[in-house]
Amino acid sequence: MSPASAPIISKVWSFCTTLRDDGVGYGDYLEQLTYLIFLKMADEYAKPPYNREVGIPKKYSWTTLKNKKGAELEVHYVELLMALGKKKGLLGQVFTKAQNKIQDPAKLARLIEMIDSVQWVVMGADIKGDIYEGLLERNAEDTKSGAGQYFTPRALIRTMVECVRPEPGKTIADPACGTGGFFLAAYDFLVRNHKLDKKQKAFLKHDTFAGNEIVANTRRLCLMNMFLHNIGEIDGEGAVSPNDALVAAPSSAVDYVLANPPFGKKSSMSFTNEEGEQETDDLTYNRQDFWATTSNKQLNFVQHIRSMLKTTGRAAVVVPDNVLFEGGAGETIRRKLLETTDLHTILRLPTGIFYAQGVKANVLFFDNREASPKPWTKEVWYYDYRTNIHHTLKKKPLRFEDLAEFIECYNPKNPRKRKATWDAESNPEGRWRSFTYEELIARDKTSLDVFWLKDKSLTDLDNLPEPDELAEEIIENLEAGLASFRAVLSELK
Repeated sequence: MSPASAPIISKVWSFCTTLRDDGVGYGDYLEQLTYLIFLKMADEYAKPPYNREVGIPKKYSWTTLKNKKGAELEVHYVELLMALGKKKGLLGQVFTKAQNKIQDPAKLARLIEMIDSVQWVVMGADIKGDIYEGLLERNAEDTKSGAGQYFTPRALIRTMVECVRPEPGKTIADPACGTGGFFLAAYDFLVRNHKLDKKQKAFLKHDTFAGNEIVANTRRLCLMNMFLHNIGEIDGEGAVSPNDALVAAPSSAVDYVLANPPFGKKSSMSFTNEEGEQETDDLTYNRQDFWATTSNKQLNFVQHIRSMLKTTGRAAVVVPDNVLFEGGAGETIRRKLLETTDLHTILRLPTGIFYAQGVKANVLFFDNREASPKPWTKEVWYYDYRTNIHHTLKKKPLRFEDLAEFIECYNPKNPRKRKATWDAESNPEGRWRSFTYEELIARDKTSLDVFWLKDKSLTDLDNLPEPDELAEEIIENLEAGLASFRAVLSELK
């Protein structure tokens, strides 16, 4: 967080605390901030030296909000939200299905005054970004809202971007982009590591990113998050589609995919039966470009992401453990992935780093290749950052520094010159080692679920984590087990 952003962030967060007393959570507050900051910035852009026409009718301009109080303000605000949601482009996408969640007109007026006191357009993108990202993270921490499922730990995102090292003038996609964390980290990496010329800066702002997010509120937050970070234009179309990415083959290929597709094993759709009761039905995607037909959401995303890549494209994707060992379609997909891409790296992640409880996940790094009669994967390098690792969201959250050794082992600038840290005799505790294609293909169901380190908690009582950390870990494992049982019960039904 930059020092310059501290005062405004403090003001924004303190007002949120005031609204929480009225039952307005971080998510609802974030939405109202999004609407009002967008309107204020549109007002600033309409004046010199910009003189831009954003598409907001005069009767719904920022000035009309400032000049009304009480019930009149509340009625006008609701009318404004409904009208702007029918507009085209980024404007309409930001205000899609917009609602007023602040029931006290006096507090709405105070929020408008607070936003009006700031010149948002001239404010640095880093400051605006700090404000919005901070609120997104606080919203993710609010377990009741369920927003955590759309928020990937920023330390993990930055690590993935540092390994992939995107280059200027190339396209980056995320088929389940949530609040846009991967886009922002890639943007920051490109700006930080390259002296971009005018053409490259324009491409970065307008043409680099493309995403999908089917949840309207999350897509709204993503679009605003990107806009505040200087990606896209206020009078543009927006780079995030509301369509389900899995429905159809991609219309064009991209250079990079960075993604953490939603957790949850099954893809399903809800409907009302003849008795008027709600039921769910497994959703499968019959795609000609898929290797296997399955209702497993993560396996479908893995197939889709591979289909999105150019033959020189690269991907880094977060997947749960079942993708590594599940039989049937899972085995088919793993074999095809090993054959048609260079699946060169798997990072095993610990529990306690995601807002969804008990999640056991991994990051797959693979490079797409042209068709070949021989498998492209020669060996897969594993980094086990799970065994004997303990993280909790509050007391010991994942930091970028925690994954520094992994990045060093990955060797992003020269991945062909990697050296194992594991050795059966000299360093049996090493977390970095490789397995050949032949070794992996010979495993039952071509399982990529590989471990070699001993769990010290089973044998060494001195290495047990603190009691509160242990309790959190036990709770996470129990909740993960319950989630698995519910999935089994759902299938039996």
